[in-house]
Amino acid sequence: MAQWLFRTVPGVILGTLMLVGVAINFAGVVSRYGFGHALFWAEETMVYVIIWGVFVGVAAAAYDGVHLNMDLLSRVLEGRVRTAVNAFIALVTVVCCAFVAYHSVAVVEMFATAGQLTIAARYPKAVPHAALAVGFALTAAAVVVRWRAYLSGKF
Repeated sequence: MAQWLFRTVPGVILGTLMLVGVAINFAGVVSRYGFGHALFWAEETMVYVIIWGVFVGVAAAAYDGVHLNMDLLSRVLEGRVRTAVNAFIALVTVVCCAFVAYHSVAVVEMFATAGQLTIAARYPKAVPHAALAVGFALTAAAVVVRWRAYLSGKF
């Protein structure tokens, strides 16, 4: 179940977002150079597609343990000290991700309540900002699910 949630689903989402981004880019090029009309919403939409891709992808990277981390100290340590340092790092990661996810939900709720829209594409601002809440919540969950791998440093 965890592999499906943290590998398969993000893979499908990332692949879909990539195809959407390429299609929007292609449509923008054809529209601009073929018909002399720029798609005013295309650039902004592609930025939001990339943002969603990054925040969905970071959870998959955290699940596989391939995200950027500062493991210079933990690699030279051994035994219980290494496990304790890795546990501390994992705990700080979960706490920070949960903190950001919680506050991101509050921001998304404010945007939704205010009915604010993006500048060019006129999307509800809550949609692109929800990527942070989803991404950080999934990252925290991925670290919790892979807790033993984080303690041992072996994925």
